[in-house]
Amino acid sequence: MSASVQHAAASDFPQAPAPRAAERRYRPEVQGLRALAVVLVVLYHVWLGRVSGGVDVFLLISAFLLTGSFVRKAESGKALALGRYWLHLFKRLLPAVAVVLLAVLAAAAALLPASARQDLIGQTWSSLFYFQNWTLANNAVDYLAADHSAASPLQHFWSLSIQGQVFVLWPLIFAAALPVSRLAGRSYRSVLAVVFTAVFAVSLAYSVWQTGTNQAYAYFDTRTRLWEFALGSLLALALPYLRLGHRARILTGWTGVIAMLSCGIILQVQQQFPGYLALWPTLAAAMVIAAGDTGSRIGADRLLTAGPLVRLGDNSYALYLWHWPVLVFWLIASKQQNAGLVDGAVVIAVSLLLAVLTTKLVEGPLRGWSWPQVSAWRSAVVLAASFALVAAPLAGWQERVDAQAEAVRLQSIADNPGALSLDPDYETVSSTQALVKPAPSEMDQEWAQLDEACGEAAAPEAGSVLEGHCKQIGTAEGSQKTIVVLGDSHAMQWTAALGPVARANDWHVVTVLKMGCRYGAEDPERSEECNAFNQAAGEYVLDLMPDAVFTVASLTQESSPDETLAGGYDDGVRPFTEAGIQVLAMRDNPRFEFDMFKCLESNGFDVRACHVPRSQLLAEVSPLEGLQARIPGVRVLDLSDQFCFDDACPGIIGNVIVYKDHDHLNRTYMETTSHVLAERILAATGWEGVTVPGTT
Repeated sequence: MSASVQHAAASDFPQAPAPRAAERRYRPEVQGLRALAVVLVVLYHVWLGRVSGGVDVFLLISAFLLTGSFVRKAESGKALALGRYWLHLFKRLLPAVAVVLLAVLAAAAALLPASARQDLIGQTWSSLFYFQNWTLANNAVDYLAADHSAASPLQHFWSLSIQGQVFVLWPLIFAAALPVSRLAGRSYRSVLAVVFTAVFAVSLAYSVWQTGTNQAYAYFDTRTRLWEFALGSLLALALPYLRLGHRARILTGWTGVIAMLSCGIILQVQQQFPGYLALWPTLAAAMVIAAGDTGSRIGADRLLTAGPLVRLGDNSYALYLWHWPVLVFWLIASKQQNAGLVDGAVVIAVSLLLAVLTTKLVEGPLRGWSWPQVSAWRSAVVLAASFALVAAPLAGWQERVDAQAEAVRLQSIADNPGALSLDPDYETVSSTQALVKPAPSEMDQEWAQLDEACGEAAAPEAGSVLEGHCKQIGTAEGSQKTIVVLGDSHAMQWTAALGPVARANDWHVVTVLKMGCRYGAEDPERSEECNAFNQAAGEYVLDLMPDAVFTVASLTQESSPDETLAGGYDDGVRPFTEAGIQVLAMRDNPRFEFDMFKCLESNGFDVRACHVPRSQLLAEVSPLEGLQARIPGVRVLDLSDQFCFDDACPGIIGNVIVYKDHDHLNRTYMETTSHVLAERILAATGWEGVTVPGTT
């Protein structure tokens, strides 16, 4: 943008009607409003585990202040100087962020298990560069989960990331509006009003739709939050022209305060934010700001401008930064899911102390430091130093974690034989120094990995409930056999073992899976959605006519031998066998009352730790007994001997971790069972020419 446009005089703009009065630059009631907002956020996080609306108030206030600042610059003919603005802004914001991130890394090194560190490293990078909200959205994080001890200590950076993104986007809008207002012959404020009205309408409509469709994603989506910023901007543009009477301002202010404080109490909004219900706290805050300085002893601003509240507002940014990691690490250290009354108060007190110290020793001195103000490059140096302060140790830590994971990957199969070690003829030749596999930092990659979405030959019909649920290994072209895998995550995990067999034999494996939905005919214990999905899956199989259908036919219970046949299983598979399709019915794997991986990790991956007697996990007689006799064409597969010894079911076999959690099997371990699976499929089906994957 040219200098002449940036320096356009106020007289160059078509004039809007005169405002009521000069706009105030410092509004102590807004600081008080910030204080109330952060108090709501902290209290609700620590004790209530609910949405308070406080963060939404922060977003509106940010846009209100930002818009007022830029409009005053433009209308007074000052240069917008976006580069200098961004340098100054992030130079002010980042030092406190750096301090908190370094503290989180130090606490994580002391308190978090190795398996959580890789994820924390990624979230630290995301927080440092203001895209944490997208990281959380793409990881389907439940921000409202009841157990805060399992949350990331950096989860709260989602809102700071959205604000950071808007702090980049909004100034670009302000700059673009300058030449538009001149060319269109409209006032600067009117052009901005049109833009932000459009942003408000589109973003709010999208927010309502996305919240109803995928609330967990919508909560972190920048696009679902833009309307809250737009509302703050519209308030800043309109405020000078509002002419509320004295009594109306008193009433408006108190109505806004009461509405803001009551939002989380009255509304159960956990699964409905940030849709239209977020209008409650944002409009409440807008009412408080619109009421402004009433000059009355009974006005809400009298409360909001009280010294203690204003001082708390001055520390609100640092308090927001500190309260969540202090809470999470306290819960981890104390092994609690939620804070009680007393320890919650201690968490708040510690957070407030750290906030005051951060504001006084970091934010305040840097804000008053004159050296960076002299030139842009000096501000850039301070900004770069803040980044480097976190990036240097973070990169070093990531390198060490990656090096350990790479060392584990490079170990030979002799070091990590997994299920191969169960062969009676296997001779142990592994190194006594060999690390357990997979590396703890790579546990999040241990789900079975399917090749791609189903090709045209196998894709379900458009509009079917199966659409989007069909994946495949290999392709239909030239395949020797076609196998359809039906069921839930317990069926999906077997594709890690089935994949090598399929690739060795040119089989086409098609998966039609729905998590939490075990395959079978209609059953009252399943949800209506699951029953509909299974019915459609059964019809899909009969249309495709594969050589075989693979299912997990039984259902185990946590630390209990009460193992049963999956509901409606006989009726679910009988139509397949009557059509000449073989059914491979796999016995379910054991389940535990505890997270097996966490148990192993807390015990230093001692192979003797966390064993559970087999008799407490699996029925003495398999529930699949007699299934083949009842339904000719069903072939029972029982690989429970690959997870359990005669007396116990361990968490590590052949120096490979068997379980991801309390009931799901690791991909790495499942891959080591592929030769046994191939042999048993061959024995069950009588298929000729089946190649058993190599064991080296």
